[in-house]
Amino acid sequence: MRHLRKLLIGGLSAAFALAAFAAGSGEKGNAAEPGMFACPAPYHHDGDAIRCGGKGRSSRLYAIDAPEMPGACRPGRQCTPGDPFASRDHLRALTKGRKVQCRQVDMDRYQRPVVQCFAGGVDLSCAMVRDGFAVERYGRLSGCLLR
Repeated sequence: MRHLRKLLIGGLSAAFALAAFAAGSGEKGNAAEPGMFACPAPYHHDGDAIRCGGKGRSSRLYAIDAPEMPGACRPGRQCTPGDPFASRDHLRALTKGRKVQCRQVDMDRYQRPVVQCFAGGVDLSCAMVRDGFAVERYGRLSGCLLR
């Protein structure tokens, strides 16, 4: 009985230590977090989309809208103003050479995944809005320090 109690207490102590370590790591976008997945070789067609590994459909970055590429703004829609090429290029610069991690948070009306992505621990949606290359739309950004 005493041996069993030592094993139980030792196991619980190890579990609490591991949980405290994980909670204190501070880096956002850790692949060990539930639902997170690696996004190798991210590709960006515009300033609010990401395609991981160059395969499949693009996913939309959550809660933002960036300027549309020429010809992509549907008639009757009020599209986000700004330079679409500068927006896309800024998103590319945010991910270039960095480890990108994402998690799906929703599906849009076109059945594309809506994702929250981090590059080097930086939330890409927050960075795009903070830096003036996108606007907050389709939801609320969480945990952003915006200017």
